[in-house]
Amino acid sequence: MKENLRFGVIGGGSWGTAIVKMLSENLDQLSWYMRSDSAIRHLQKENHNPNYLSSVEFNVSKLHLSNDMNSVVAESDVLVFAIPSAFLEAELQQLSTSLKDKIIFSAIKGIVPESGLIVGEHFHDEYQIPFENIGVLTGPCHAEEVALERLSYLTIACADASKAELVANTLQSHYIRTKISDDIIGTEYAAMLKNIYAIAAGIAHGLGYGDNFQSVLMSNAIREMKRFIDKVYKMKRNINNSAYLGDLLVTGYSVFSRNRMFGNMIGKGYTVKSAMMEMNMVAEGYYATKSAHLINQNRIKKTKTPIINAVYQILYENKNPKKVFRKLTEKLN
Repeated sequence: MKENLRFGVIGGGSWGTAIVKMLSENLDQLSWYMRSDSAIRHLQKENHNPNYLSSVEFNVSKLHLSNDMNSVVAESDVLVFAIPSAFLEAELQQLSTSLKDKIIFSAIKGIVPESGLIVGEHFHDEYQIPFENIGVLTGPCHAEEVALERLSYLTIACADASKAELVANTLQSHYIRTKISDDIIGTEYAAMLKNIYAIAAGIAHGLGYGDNFQSVLMSNAIREMKRFIDKVYKMKRNINNSAYLGDLLVTGYSVFSRNRMFGNMIGKGYTVKSAMMEMNMVAEGYYATKSAHLINQNRIKKTKTPIINAVYQILYENKNPKKVFRKLTEKLN
């Protein structure tokens, strides 16, 4: 692996903005793809992203900003993708520059709908990127707390430990602690599943369930997550580590969690469409719910997943949240 690798970030949302902030602490130059030309112009003039984490001020002399993904890919050795999974493949379709020999890290917490795969598997199967060149960047970590420089922890997973170490060292700072993992599949599935459970926590709150029930819901959720991940890819892992349980808890309980917010609105009686319109942000768990349901039906042969099933019934079968959760409470322990 050559020295002085060049980094590029793909995505101009809140998490992409937070990742650029973290990388900027340690890099003199960084490429950043944002789809919005007006956001780029604003950032160049005012030193902050007008749409996400606007309190973060950037030294724009460090940044190569572009709405041409090919330019950013061509100039980067390590690419961190932070585009919502539902839109990833559409964005990748504009690529004419090869991803071959690039190191790809996914900061995306979801399933690519076109392939039904987590992002790492999608890059491997659809773009022939070897697994040793694919990694995952996961929490527990909210973009909003990164913006405030509150102490946060990241897990960086890659089959090649040296690449995981490289990215971990480039991200860490006085407010970011990092650790590495070799569980690339498990950490990425955990990052996808925790958004579904956060929607469940939000629905429960919207319906008026209290902290006592929330604790039981989260306790059952981590066990359900373990069953699901073990079926997909069995290896020795401690599900209580921060990349699994920690990320689940912060997403399920935090006021910054858009998935919990989305679920809360559903519990209060919003339709899926009206909740999405009011939030004006992507709740990854909505798409993840359908993907997890299909994986459970087709790939892992009906693992016991009562929480995922309940969220699916509410979001995709238009079933009454109050009635669905009443039945769910009888299945939890």
